[in-house]
Amino acid sequence: MRLRTLAPLLLTALPGLASATGLLDAWRAAEQHDREHAVARAVHAAAQPRRDQAAALWRPGVALTAAAGWGQGDTEMRGAHFSAPGMGATSGVDFGTSIHGGTATRWALQASQPLYNPQRRAQQQQLGLQADMAELEWQAARQALMLRTAQRYFDLAVAEESLRVLDRQLAAVQQAATEAQDRFALGDAPVTDTHEARARLAALRAQRLAAQTALDIQRRALADSTGLPPAALSAQLPQAADEATAPRTLQDWQQDAEAANPAIRLRQLAAGIAQAETQRHGRAASATVDLVAQAAQDRLQGGSARNKNLNALVGVQLTVPLSTGGYRSAKEQEALRLHEAAQAQVQSTREQVAQQVHGAWLGLHLGAERVQALAEALAASEARRDATQLGHAVGDRTLLDRLNAENDAAAARLALAQARASLRLDRLRLAALAGRLDEDALRGAE
Repeated sequence: MRLRTLAPLLLTALPGLASATGLLDAWRAAEQHDREHAVARAVHAAAQPRRDQAAALWRPGVALTAAAGWGQGDTEMRGAHFSAPGMGATSGVDFGTSIHGGTATRWALQASQPLYNPQRRAQQQQLGLQADMAELEWQAARQALMLRTAQRYFDLAVAEESLRVLDRQLAAVQQAATEAQDRFALGDAPVTDTHEARARLAALRAQRLAAQTALDIQRRALADSTGLPPAALSAQLPQAADEATAPRTLQDWQQDAEAANPAIRLRQLAAGIAQAETQRHGRAASATVDLVAQAAQDRLQGGSARNKNLNALVGVQLTVPLSTGGYRSAKEQEALRLHEAAQAQVQSTREQVAQQVHGAWLGLHLGAERVQALAEALAASEARRDATQLGHAVGDRTLLDRLNAENDAAAARLALAQARASLRLDRLRLAALAGRLDEDALRGAE
């Protein structure tokens, strides 16, 4: 076996060629490239048009209609009084102005300004709430992207650390295997030491292949979200500093979440929209008042006869709905039931968010203690590994003891890296639940 040449090859395979990317840099790249975020941006663009619709409901409306075609008209006048210059005056005169098979034209111009319209007022409120919901959905999507980016970033950082730890462990086991082989050749060690070292090396190679696969997957996921080339991505593990928990109490976080959690606020807006829908259908039976101005002309011409009628009106129009055959009341009942469902969803979301805040808060506080404990465990494991290596050199420890000590130290280092990444993610999740996740929070998690 070419055991002596394995360690240099493993060291050259360490993922260090890619330049390190900061979490904040990854977020800013994802903000411009992430596909889900692009969908949210397009949906957010509908907010202002909804506000424009709400404002337009109370502006004047103008309509022009025109028609032309074949027509006929029957008109009859009896008992009229007729007078003309040079012809005197005559009473009881009959006039016939009917036209059959003539050319008919019609045009009408009408403008109206709503003055009182309860249904339109409810619709305006509904459109405003829908615009507010689009704005809030955008904020929620932005925070969700921050969390996704942080999750993928730290997953990549842990995957890179896992590969580094395995490479260090492989190099140490390679060295132990080389020493075992040399000592066996000199008759100073049993052949079982060589077999144990080779077996451990084979197992570590298999683990490294799995770790490399996991690393490639994590790097691809972050690259797809950020648009950065995979070869240029290398994440940084959280630093050991600033691992103490924030002094804020659980009650403080719960209050912040109740006031600003995006999911709760979205449910509240949905309930408000459902209530406005109920009011819109309920007020559809209300009378409406509009200021109207209209002008119209009807013209019918056939042969030598021509009838023309021109009228104009400026005034106030009152409209009173009388019956819709039960449609309006059925729609109102449907809207009432949907409003009740929306209110129930608000309460359900409040409970879910409270549980999530509690879990994230516990994870943050207990996670800090866990990180401290794992840091102490790593220091102890490394001291044990060094002592075991020295003991093996002088013959007080077996090769298996040395290999197990190397494995324990590697596991402790990886566990500490995972715990630090989880602690940062718990902090970001808690900030998102309270509606406080922003670039400053990401910067603090680096």
